[in-house]
Amino acid sequence: MKLHNAMWPGLVGKEPGTDHPPIALDRMLDLTANTTVNGRKFDGVDLFLFLPHTDPDASEDSIKAMADQIAARGLKVGSLVAPVWPGTVGGCAFGCADERRKFVLAVQKACRIAKILKAHGVRDCGVIRVDSAGGPAEWSNDSANNTRKIAETFRAAGTVAAENGERLAAEGEICWGGMHSWKTMLDTLEATAMPETVGFQADLAHTYLYLLGYNAPSAALIREGHTDAEFWAAYETMTDALRPWTFDFHVAQNDGTVHGTGSHDRTGRHCPADDPNGKLDIAKCASYWLKDAESRGIRHICWDGCMFPNATLEDPATWEKVLTAMIAVDEAI
Repeated sequence: MKLHNAMWPGLVGKEPGTDHPPIALDRMLDLTANTTVNGRKFDGVDLFLFLPHTDPDASEDSIKAMADQIAARGLKVGSLVAPVWPGTVGGCAFGCADERRKFVLAVQKACRIAKILKAHGVRDCGVIRVDSAGGPAEWSNDSANNTRKIAETFRAAGTVAAENGERLAAEGEICWGGMHSWKTMLDTLEATAMPETVGFQADLAHTYLYLLGYNAPSAALIREGHTDAEFWAAYETMTDALRPWTFDFHVAQNDGTVHGTGSHDRTGRHCPADDPNGKLDIAKCASYWLKDAESRGIRHICWDGCMFPNATLEDPATWEKVLTAMIAVDEAI
C-alpha cells in the first residue's frame, strides 16, 4: 500500500495574521519528502484544491508546474479534495438550487485538475473527496428532505465524476449534516445509490466519534466506561456497515474529544500519532477498514493531521512518528 501525507493540515483552521498562519504547499511538500524511517519514505501526497495551495481555476500550465514540483521531490498525487464549501467554489449540498449547482461546479473543477495531473503522470490513484458542506443543525430542520437533496446533489456530482473517470468519496465527519453519524452516513450513501461511483472516505479520528454518538446520541455504539470487548464489537458493527462503501482512507489518532480552529466547525480532534491520550490502536483499527481494500480500488492510504498546531507541523519528529504509524498500518493489512 502506498503511504501519502495530507497537505491540507497546512490550510484547514489556519488564518493569516494569527499565530497559526497557512503553511505553504512547498513547505508541506518538503516536510513530507524529507522524512525517512528505516529507509522508507512517503510515496505521495493528497491535495486540497483551493487557495493558497491551489487555485481551482489555475491554468493548465500552472497545474503542470505544481505537478513538476511534486514529482521533483519523488512524490505522487493521490486523492483530491474538491472545494465544495461556501466561501470556496461550492455550496451546501442540501441548500438552495444555486448552492447545489456550485457544489457540482466544484467537483467539475476538481475533475479538470485531476485530468491534468493524470496526463502529467504524477497521479495514478485516488478519488475526489467531498462532504455535504452544511451543518447537522441545518440538516436536522428537515432531515428527510435534506437527505434527499444531498443524495440528488451527490448523484449529479457523481455523474460528472464518472464522466471524467473519477469516483467521489464522502468524508464521514460529525460536523457535516447527513454525514454526522454512521447511520446517517449510511442512509445518505444508500439514498444516493451510486455504489460504484459515490462512496465513503473513512478517517480514524472522525469515525471513532461515530461510535460515541457525538451529534447523534441515538446512534452511539459505546458508552463511557465501555470494556475493550464492547469497543471492538462496536467497531466491527460500524466498519461492517460502511466498509463496503469505503473508497478512501485516512490514518489518524483521536483522544475522544472534538476540536475546531478558525472557520472549521467543531469536529473530531486529530492527535499526534503517539499522543498518550490517544484512544485508538491505529494499526488494528485501520485493519478493520482495509480488509479487501484492493477490491475497492484503494491503492494508497493517507495520514490526516488536520488542525495540528503549526509548531507541531514544522517539527520533523512529528513526521517520523507519523510515518512509523503508517508503516505499522501497512504491515497490519
